[in-house]
Amino acid sequence: MPILGIDYEKCINCGTCLITCGRYLFKEGEQDIIIHEDPLSHCNQCGHCIAICPESAILHEGMGDSNTYEGVNNPETFISYENIYKFFQVHRSIRRYKKDKIPIELLQKVFNAMQLAPTARNMRSETFSIISEKEKIKALSDAVKNEVLNDPRTRDLYEVRISNLEKEFDCPIFYDAPHVIFVSSQFKHFLEDNNIGIIITYGRLAASALGLGTCWIGLTSTAMQFNPKIMKLANIRGKTVGVFTIGYPDVTFYSTAPRFYKKVKGLK
Repeated sequence: MPILGIDYEKCINCGTCLITCGRYLFKEGEQDIIIHEDPLSHCNQCGHCIAICPESAILHEGMGDSNTYEGVNNPETFISYENIYKFFQVHRSIRRYKKDKIPIELLQKVFNAMQLAPTARNMRSETFSIISEKEKIKALSDAVKNEVLNDPRTRDLYEVRISNLEKEFDCPIFYDAPHVIFVSSQFKHFLEDNNIGIIITYGRLAASALGLGTCWIGLTSTAMQFNPKIMKLANIRGKTVGVFTIGYPDVTFYSTAPRFYKKVKGLK
């Protein structure tokens, strides 16, 4: 049980935990003292009760670190909408990379950011892995290419494109990126696709903030669904998989990409 109870020497009975816990595991006991009960282990370890307690009175274990810093309750004080909007505008999918490997400490920062992403019911069932060896990336690229070109469901869509990519890249599926990152889950559930999508978006945005480039490689996920042996080649196990490349960009953009802004129904 990760939430052990309440430190009553710190607790001021403010009641914030009562309205924050989505599982309603806190309640008012005798003499208006707040108590925590979870006999059926319904806690999903979201940590909101810990984060919202003004006195750090929630006792817990085995849930990782919880930090505080200036602006923790007002993120708009350290990043403005205007700045983050510009950041979103210039974020691009990168399909040309330099050969340089990324230092482990930078890659770890990307993985750290990915693990901050929210997941449905806070399941956090995903696992993370990376391939950085060129020969392994080449073998995986070849396997995905062969699966796509041998399958009538995908051959007509990608045959010409892959042929063109092969003229420029040794690993056309991954654009000769120095690293390929995988996010996988043993669950086959429509929410897991959402979870992995959010996780990868966190990673790609974090990478961009570090001067790195990324590209979501959905074709690899598709090939893995058609042929599970490709998963074994990548040394991953899972029923739902997301894949993206990462490296130093070898391309320069001089403007943002054009976008039409759609009308929002109900916005008046």
